[in-house]
Amino acid sequence: MKNSKCPFCWLVFLVLIGCRPGNDPQSRLEKPNILLLIADDLGYGDLGCYGGASATPNLDQLAADGLLFTGFYAAAPNCSPSRAGLMTGISPAKLGMYNYRPPNHPIHLRDSVVTIAEVLKKEGYQTAHIGKWHLGCLPQDSALQHPQPRDQGFDYSFGTENNAQPSHLNPVNFVRNGERLGVQEGYSCRILAEEAMQWLTNERQQENPFFLYLAFHEPHRKVASPPELVAKYGEYPPADAEYLANIENLDRAVGKLLDFMRAQGLLKNTLILFSSDNGSYRQASNGELRAVKSYLYEGGIRVPGIIYWEGLSQKGATISEPAGFVDIMPTICDLLDTSPPDGQDGTSLMPLLQGEPLERENPLYWFFYRTSPEIALRKGNHVVLGKDSDTIPRTHRFSAADMSYIKSMSLADYELYDLSKDTGQINNIFDKHPKGTAYERMIDNKLREIQEEGYFWRQLPKAEGVKKVKTEWVKY
Repeated sequence: MKNSKCPFCWLVFLVLIGCRPGNDPQSRLEKPNILLLIADDLGYGDLGCYGGASATPNLDQLAADGLLFTGFYAAAPNCSPSRAGLMTGISPAKLGMYNYRPPNHPIHLRDSVVTIAEVLKKEGYQTAHIGKWHLGCLPQDSALQHPQPRDQGFDYSFGTENNAQPSHLNPVNFVRNGERLGVQEGYSCRILAEEAMQWLTNERQQENPFFLYLAFHEPHRKVASPPELVAKYGEYPPADAEYLANIENLDRAVGKLLDFMRAQGLLKNTLILFSSDNGSYRQASNGELRAVKSYLYEGGIRVPGIIYWEGLSQKGATISEPAGFVDIMPTICDLLDTSPPDGQDGTSLMPLLQGEPLERENPLYWFFYRTSPEIALRKGNHVVLGKDSDTIPRTHRFSAADMSYIKSMSLADYELYDLSKDTGQINNIFDKHPKGTAYERMIDNKLREIQEEGYFWRQLPKAEGVKKVKTEWVKY
């Protein structure tokens, strides 16, 4: 194994979990199934196992039987870029995913970028996307021509382009394999869990391992929760009760899926990750962390992280080592003993899954131009943040002006926090820390790297005399 100091560890580990490399039909059966469970806007402190007020017994048990990460990070503080980082192992800023993707907007995850699903298809996996997509238009738009899930490695797709509309209850905007559907009765999380069980029962080819990317809509607004669950939280204000019930409803949907998989014997060889695409929009949901969704302080990017696998060397452990979305691609590639795609920003977490120390070559970092600070980087227990002095308003909807700003910005102010002592990021120690200059240089270099390597878009002018043309963006 590439990250193991012992040449026999990988072989021993494979024997223990029944997963031997190879391309023959028998070895394909023994490769682990992979299930990614991603919530939408779930805060670091929302689950019961993280001290939250919602009843989440199923996810709490998953953590008790697996690993609970206290320093797990999304790839960005909002949805589209974070999901791009998860699917590729690459910083979303380098991919050109600087912001969430508004409706009818040209920004998207380009087809040339390799996803986890594409890697796993080559390894003999059957792949399915169920839930929120938000990496491009869904279904196909004749003007935008964005790649669809099937173009990026998924054999099967059921879900929405963005949020469930008009709310989680009886959504009307679901698409299955490119075809629009009518009203889907019930709550979104339960609809997705039922679809996943249907796919595992009727679509899955049992001779192949599977990769299931299940991206829930809960608890993103507009929230809708079963009244009987809302009543359980009657001591809270109505909006809070609805939110807390929403998380319990999500937990019940996850529990139903896990019970089904357990009954089918599928949990015995399935690696499961549960997390959230960014922090919550509710400060209370982020615990003692500073700020909320869309900010690069911990409340915007630190999220729940649970990994379950029957082959774990330790169960019920709490992992404080920083880890995150960009680490999932290299971890999967390491597990399957295959080379990850070029340009990876993450590090394989296989050492942590084996109870060994993790040596991270490249620090975790985040870039988000719409709020300030605009860039953050974590090194050990320290996180350094950089602010641009420019006070020009940034648009909520990504525009050509935003692109120009990103290309020309520079950092003028810095913050440094020791997260081992100051999780709430109250005490800025940048001016007092002996390595302040080194941290400044480190984050300045990272910004230059983004500006040099990032995919930049510009809007092409309309042809003379043409009133309506499709909006096209190309790389600078």
